[in-house]
Amino acid sequence: MIFRQLLDPESFTYTYLIGDTNTHEAIIIDPVLENINQYVELLTQLSLKLTYALDTHVHADHITGSGKLRELTQCETAMHETTKASCVGVRLVDGQFLHFGKSKVQAIHTPGHTPCHLAYRVEDRVFTGDA
Repeated sequence: MIFRQLLDPESFTYTYLIGDTNTHEAIIIDPVLENINQYVELLTQLSLKLTYALDTHVHADHITGSGKLRELTQCETAMHETTKASCVGVRLVDGQFLHFGKSKVQAIHTPGHTPCHLAYRVEDRVFTGDA
């Protein structure tokens, strides 16, 4: 597994890039709009193809870069099925799996911080956003 943790110092948002070492397909969790160029550059450096841009949640303190990443990389975007965000391509339900390469990510509905909050499990790691 290819794994990078990135921090946006303005919003204190952690973004995670996870790639399959065999197929070089990748996902990104909680991309920040202002850091899109950094993510695209990192994808290029690591020879990764972005399959999904995933958000744990979206509201005033978390401005997603998923829509812009979709424009630039042709990746799919995904959030909880009840989100009001307009950049969603795949609306996830609790327990649903998405595949990238030979790897998979599971959506776990964790309402509380926002009603449509999701955590994501990839192998031995869980990405919780602000939960």
